[in-house]
Amino acid sequence: MDQTSDYITEEKRAELLSELKNLEGPKRKEIIDNLEYAKSLGDLSENAEYHQVREDQGKLEERIAKVKQILQSSKTIGKSGGDVVQIGSSVEVQKDGSKETKKYVIVGSEEADMAKGKISNHSPFGIALFGKKKGDSVSFQTPGGVVNYKIVNVS
Repeated sequence: MDQTSDYITEEKRAELLSELKNLEGPKRKEIIDNLEYAKSLGDLSENAEYHQVREDQGKLEERIAKVKQILQSSKTIGKSGGDVVQIGSSVEVQKDGSKETKKYVIVGSEEADMAKGKISNHSPFGIALFGKKKGDSVSFQTPGGVVNYKIVNVS
């Protein structure tokens, strides 16, 4: 598995497809209806409602383009198994000097969310973990200095 590629999970792909369907359907229709209403208010050069709706329309079309680009350029991965850390792996690590362990899932950059324990394969921590096995030690640079972890489990 190539670490430099962009990846999304099957769940994220389904979420993006659902979002795209909503954006291209009901949301786009809502913007068009709002645009028609704003036009009916008169002079477009001084019509704040019209300018706001046009801005909303631009943001909507921008998001549609972004979602389509993500779907086209990303490789979809399923849950990963095995003993080598790769995209989709669940990794349990222990920081040097700590008895506590933490679990993370290695995901593509579109899904990264540290609060949910999802780290990007492009992050310094993700890069350090990639390709390693249970029992390996990894270290990476942070703004506070070098941090060391031991891989307790990979699933």
